[in-house]
This record gives sequence, C-alpha cells and structure tokens, in this order.
Amino acid sequence: MSTAILTGPPVPGSSLEGDLRSLGFDVRIASGTEDTAALIAAVPGAERVAVVDPRFVGHVHSLRLALTDPRFPAAAVPGALTAQPEARTALTRALSAAGTGTPSGAADDGDTLSAVRAVVLPDVLADALDAEGTAVHRPELGSLVATVPDDPQARNEARQAVTAVDDEDVRLRSAVKARDGFFTTFCISPYSRYIARWCARRGLTPNQVTTASLLTALIAAGAAATGTRGGYIAAGVLLIFSFVLDCTDGQLARYSLQYSTMGAWLDATFDRAKEYAYYAGLALGAARGGDDVWALALGAMVLQTCRHVVDFSFNEANHDAVSNTSPTAALSDKLDSVGWTVWVRRMIVLPIGERWAMIAVLTAVTTPRIVFYALLIGCAFAASYTTAGRVLRSLTRKAQRTDRAAQALADLTDSGPLAEAVAGGFSKRAPSLPAFAPFVIALAGGAAVVATAAFTDYGSPWPAVAAVAYVITSGIAVARPLKGALDWLVPPVFRAAEYCTVLALAARAEVNGALPAAFGLVAAVAYHHYDTVYRIRGGTGAPPNWLVRVIGGHEGRTLAVAVLAALVTNAHFTIALTVLAVAVALVVLVESIRFWVSSGAPAVHDEGEPA
Repeated sequence: MSTAILTGPPVPGSSLEGDLRSLGFDVRIASGTEDTAALIAAVPGAERVAVVDPRFVGHVHSLRLALTDPRFPAAAVPGALTAQPEARTALTRALSAAGTGTPSGAADDGDTLSAVRAVVLPDVLADALDAEGTAVHRPELGSLVATVPDDPQARNEARQAVTAVDDEDVRLRSAVKARDGFFTTFCISPYSRYIARWCARRGLTPNQVTTASLLTALIAAGAAATGTRGGYIAAGVLLIFSFVLDCTDGQLARYSLQYSTMGAWLDATFDRAKEYAYYAGLALGAARGGDDVWALALGAMVLQTCRHVVDFSFNEANHDAVSNTSPTAALSDKLDSVGWTVWVRRMIVLPIGERWAMIAVLTAVTTPRIVFYALLIGCAFAASYTTAGRVLRSLTRKAQRTDRAAQALADLTDSGPLAEAVAGGFSKRAPSLPAFAPFVIALAGGAAVVATAAFTDYGSPWPAVAAVAYVITSGIAVARPLKGALDWLVPPVFRAAEYCTVLALAARAEVNGALPAAFGLVAAVAYHHYDTVYRIRGGTGAPPNWLVRVIGGHEGRTLAVAVLAALVTNAHFTIALTVLAVAVALVVLVESIRFWVSSGAPAVHDEGEPA
C-alpha cells in the first residue's frame, strides 16, 4: 500500500485525487507543513509515501514515473515527491527543517489562484534531500507535462499542454528500449509493445511473461529434438515467438514500472537457459538423424558465453574510469552520429534478436549442423570485431582504473583456493611484473592446458600436468590488483580456458555421452558466471566466497576434470562429468535462488545483453 499526502485543499475541477488513486495511492489531505509531517508520521514506516502539491497540473504518466518506480529510494517531478521506506528518515528530517512556513498549495476562493506563488513543499523537500546526500531521481519527461502553475493563466496553459500530448502514446514509446538491435527495433517492437499493454491491462506481470517465454523456448527445443522437418519448422516459429515474449516482458516492466528483484534474476538468466536448451534440442534432433553435433553445440555455447564475459569485463573495468579518453572511442562516437553506420554496427555484433532470427530461419530450412556452423562463424566474427575495438580503446585511452573496477575484475576471475594460495605466495614479487603480464601469463597458461587436452590421447597424464601449470599461472595472473590496460581480458581468458579444456577432453574421450555431459557441466558453470555478473551489476557484489571455494574456482575445476580424464576410463569419465555437472548445478542454483528471492537486492531490470 502507498499513501499520497496532498499539501493543501484540492483545487476545484482538478482530477489529481483520482489520478493518484488510479496509481494505487491512498490520498490524504493536509492543511500545511506541520499537518503534512503529522500525516506522514502516521503512515507505517514500511510503506511508500508521496507528497504532492494540490495545484499540480500534468500527465498521469508523469506522476507514475515519479511516484511508482520501485528502483529509486526517492524520486520527484515538479510538484510531486515520493520516498520509499529507506528514504523515509531523510524525508522526516527535511520536513522538520521546513518548519511551519507558509502552507503549500492553499487555494483562494475556488475560482482563482493567488498571484503570489506559495511554497511548493514537494520541491523544497526534494532539494533538501539532495542537499543532505539522499539522491532524488528526476525522470526524463520529454514532452510530458509536470508543473505547479503560478496563476490562472499559467494553469490554463498547462492544461492545454497536457491535452496536446497523448501520454499513453508516450508511455508506449518509452516502453521500448532506447537502444536495441535492428531486428528487434523494426521487426518486433512495433507490435510487441501493444502486447505489453494488453498484458498490463489484464494484470499480468513481467515475471509471468518471462516464464512464458522460457516455456515457449523449451517447447521449441523439444520440437527441434524430434529431428523431423516438421519439428524443425515448429521449433523455428516457436523460437521467434519466445523472443517476442522476451521483448514483451521488458516492455511490460517499463510500461507499468514493475521492476523487481525476482524480475532481475529471471530476466538475467532465462535468456541463456533458453538459448542453450535450444542448442541441446538441436543436438538431440541431429542425433536422431545420425549426425553428432554435440561438439558444435558445446562450442557455440562456449563462444557465446566468452563473448558476454568480454563485454561484462570490459564494462566493469571502465565503469568508473578516471580521465577516460581514447581516439578509438571518439571515432566510435563519430560513427554513431551517422544513421546507417549505427544499424550496421549493431547488426554485425549479432545481438540476441539477429542471432535468434538467424537460428530460427536456419532451423526451419536447413540442418542443425548448418545452424551451428553459421552460429560459430557469425559469433566468431562478432567477437573478433568487438574485442579488437575494445583492445584498441584500452591501449589508446589514458585512464586510471579504480579500486572498484579492480575488485569487480577480481570477482569475475572466479579464482578458487588453489589460485588464491599461489597468488598469496607471489604477491610480493607481483609489483615488479610488466604492465601486460597478468593478461599474457593467463593467456599462456590457458592456451597450454587447452592445447594439451586437445592434442594428446585420452588418458594421457599431460593434460593434468598442464592443468597444474595452469593453476600456477592463474594465481600469478591475479597476484596484484587488475588495473592494467588489458587486465580486463583476464576473466574471459579464464572462462575460455576452463570451458575449452572440458570440451577438448570430452571430445578426446570418443565415447557416447561424454560431450552431452560436458555440455551440462559447462552450462552449470556458465550459470554461476552469469549469476556473478548480475550480482556485480546490481551493486551487491560477487557470490559468497564459500560458494566459489565449494565449487573449486575455475582452476580447481579445470584441474579436477583433467585428473579425472587421466585416471578413469572413457565410460566412467562420462559418469564423472555428469556427477560433477549435477553437483555444481545444485550448489549454484540453490544459492542463486536464495539470494535473488530473499536477499533484498535492489530492483534492477536488465536492459538486455550488451552484444
């Protein structure tokens, strides 16, 4: 429940009370500052409270943006302020400082307003909150109106301005992300936003739509797993429909401002679950037709996950960089000012819309093997393009990485107890290493273990020896804070090393079930890494250290898989990978669900994958 306090008697003919009630507020009327303070004090501390000047003139959506968005402790537009429970104490102090000044919003004879404007208490309180350090969010209104008129003429002009702009049209347009891919912008969003409105008017929540999208994708994966042409066609159609729902859930969240902690978790993880389940469905369907493409499916998952880690790691490394300048970034900004280059550059990075459209069409008309070939080629080109650009930016910019950025990169490395032990022993020598040493050392160790796993026979002890060396190089790479120009590449190198080692060893086993088991293990570990990313993006920090220790860290898991490949038979290796996959999945899922459901993490809606 939420309560709105009008700071004075309503203006005759105003629909403000009705507008506030339509937004879910219980409206109470105060006679001045002292009465406003008393009414706010009477509202339970766990509830949201709004302070609104009764002379307010504006669109209902202006009030909705200011008063109902759950992501901000305090928010305001001219004439209206809201405070969630975490900002209530600061609001009480601001009210005390306001004292017993001129009552705000007092109307005269009902037909005219005083020519001398009374104090607009919500604006005074918003400024006071800002001054004392409680950030007040002020939403961008664009063409929407929100004002407290000084006199009858100004009030009439404000009403005319409200009438001239259809706030429902603005609300629909703002439900669509400002920056999106070509396919999503021109082929999905023109109608999916109307589906979002339809859902909102029927009381559906973004989480329900997100779940429907997941279920649709899982059905699509099941259709692909049939291995028939009819199943492939149905799978392609269902995958596109799943993507329509995937766009709809975010648009519904923005349309109705239904942001939630659970929504952040679902939206952040279900996209990957849908895509990787679909890969598995294609692999199963191909197997029914006598074609084994599990290695391609696992390769596609590894490549896509590593692409995302590159994006996340680079963004975190430069999130709050100081003196952040780069000729490469300047050129990129210049290209973004030319219309056609914007869309070309968004398309060649193969974002989720273009990627799913390609997968859906190729599934319907070709074979799973061709789908994976196209996916690997497209994603490899996109990864090369984006990574090259970011490397150039890093080498040409003059920026000092902050402690926060270094900590985020350290969390993204997912270093376990073995690497930490090595890092602790090497920490005194680490400062003497060259600037690019962490990246070079990580790359050398990772390349060595992957190459050894790929080019030696199954059962050879050499992958285990290389994995031991990888543990050592991994520890040395993180022995000092990751503040170097290319240190943001260390986490993706670790991801590629671990995933590709599992892929190579499973492929060398040459036994039925090894690659599917490896697919499950990489999927479970990838979930843990995505969970880590979104916890950091939400400002809550990495998963607890005990979780990383229990599942071994990237170097511990790599060593464990390499040792198992050296000690057990091919058939038993499949069983070992399956057991390891189930164990990792159970641990990370239980902790992730516990955290996102009950931890009180901030309400953040994911704006989609960065590439």
